Amino acid sequence: MKPTKVIVSWSSGKDSALTLIKLLNNPNYEVVGLYTTYLKDEVPFQATPIEVVEEQARLAGLPLVTILLPEVFPANDVYQMRVVEGIRSSGLEVEAVAFGDMFCNGIADYRRSYIEPAGWQCVFPLLGRNSKELAQEILDSGIKTLVTTIDTSQLDGRYCGQWYTAEFIDNLPDSVDPCGEDGEFHTLVVKAPCFTGELAICKTECERQERFHYQRYQLVS
Repeated sequence: MKPTKVIVSWSSGKDSALTLIKLLNNPNYEVVGLYTTYLKDEVPFQATPIEVVEEQARLAGLPLVTILLPEVFPANDVYQMRVVEGIRSSGLEVEAVAFGDMFCNGIADYRRSYIEPAGWQCVFPLLGRNSKELAQEILDSGIKTLVTTIDTSQLDGRYCGQWYTAEFIDNLPDSVDPCGEDGEFHTLVVKAPCFTGELAICKTECERQERFHYQRYQLVS
């Protein structure tokens, strides 16, 4: 049988990178591209500039489909329509859409509710895995990651801008998921086995917006 042509939901962070690596190593799938949603000029929550995401896609050797959102929290039907129309109009041959979700908290059913009616399969390579095991797999796989966003209602802002390492994970409070799956923190992948090189970026300011801290980065030319 021919491999299923899959596009990967790409947030710019570690979960997306591990999902991509797993699919690239799975002969049952052919990765045809990445897609990301953005607002203005950056990915919401990750606070990753869209030009940085474009550079990640270039390093991965894959086309990137960018889907503009009207606001940070659009209505579900608006979000779903934008994603489906964005993938359909990409010109890519797509048979499945892959997500880096880990928790069995209803998110898979939500994804299926708008992806499957569009005629595509949903793929969840990380779903149901233990967070500690996945955190270790992320480190062992050679994914090099920076922490870009902190929700200070769940984690001290001093963690913002740190490298995602074994020491970082060991120092997290017991209440914080090692992969940040409850929204405690978000990440930016700088280097990974699926990249041909390393992302050349530099830190700028650390911005504070209400309870969130965002470590800003920009490409180094």
